[in-house]
Amino acid sequence: MPATPFQKIGFAQSLPFWLTLAMVPLAVLGATKGGWYTAIVPAWSVLVYSSLDALTGRNDRNADTETPDGMLFWYRLLTLVWFPIQMAILFGTIWYATRADHLSGLELAVLFFGTGIITGTVGINYSHELMHQKNRVERWLADLLLASVLYSHFRSEHLRVHHLHVGTSRDPVTARYNEGFHRFFPRVLWSCPQSAWKAEVAMLARRGLPWWHRSNPFWRYAILQSGMLALALALGGWLGLGLFLYQAAVAIWQLEAVNYVEHYGLTRRHLGDGKYEHVHPHHSWNGSQTASNWLLINLQRHSDHHYKPDRRFPLLQTYAPDEAPQLPLGYPLMVFIAMNPPVWRRVMNPRVRAWRKFHYPDITDWHPYNKGLNLPPRGS
Repeated sequence: MPATPFQKIGFAQSLPFWLTLAMVPLAVLGATKGGWYTAIVPAWSVLVYSSLDALTGRNDRNADTETPDGMLFWYRLLTLVWFPIQMAILFGTIWYATRADHLSGLELAVLFFGTGIITGTVGINYSHELMHQKNRVERWLADLLLASVLYSHFRSEHLRVHHLHVGTSRDPVTARYNEGFHRFFPRVLWSCPQSAWKAEVAMLARRGLPWWHRSNPFWRYAILQSGMLALALALGGWLGLGLFLYQAAVAIWQLEAVNYVEHYGLTRRHLGDGKYEHVHPHHSWNGSQTASNWLLINLQRHSDHHYKPDRRFPLLQTYAPDEAPQLPLGYPLMVFIAMNPPVWRRVMNPRVRAWRKFHYPDITDWHPYNKGLNLPPRGS
């Protein structure tokens, strides 16, 4: 298949995505050396990739969406091998750190913050790619990765709620206009497990099955998560369990911070009678920053992911500004900005208002779109 006008797909083109594996030796270095080395993983994920974004710019080329799966082997392999790698680095670090005498409490905190960056930025992101596939092995790997950060319900919530209701008040993880991250985060921690449970129970009911039926995936989630907790306790005692819980909290924060960025302020038109327009590329923030898309396996091409959810990551398309709203920076820096709501609003609110004016010039009153959260008006 000719490469022009499409982006090439092959082994050489897959190599930048494999740079993510550099985090593994960096994590080992942090654990064994201690000191400032414990901060090397967070620095790598934010500073290095953001600097590379500045150097490499944007990649606006798209692969041929008809590329057969056989040509995606090296891309798929990356997501398939990640689970054993993550298990080794997570539980190996717990085993080592709880026996090491050169790591202070602060060093342990920084070290396992970096571990949470790995299990969140990489692990949850790869699980997201895997859960969208039909292959049973890939879906099981997604479940195992999510269990390692105690967020198994994310699979149900993402597939059964988020993709159906994105851009509406029915979707807990669509951040509303003027909703700061520190308000968004506790809300989704409370709402998402409930919405995921209700979605699975409703699906069982449609099949004539009760909530306690063995096919309810929440039983599988509970078993897998219990196994991860037991393993952490066995390897590292109570300290190991505490470190495991801490890295899981960091990973969950990473996930929900990205969720916050991906749809902030974007809504689908309400058609009346509880119905909304179909999902289009302009209902997600798009990012074509080259290096951070290597780190996040093209997650920033989120507009296309919601438009075609089953499309594998090397084939995700990017869009022009008139087709999808564009993020000014890659996710690593956007997440950093999101932690400061006043700065976030200065950066993003003008972009949301421009998006509204461009795509929905006939809508003059946007307050009803926030009613699902009962957000107080804070001006425009």
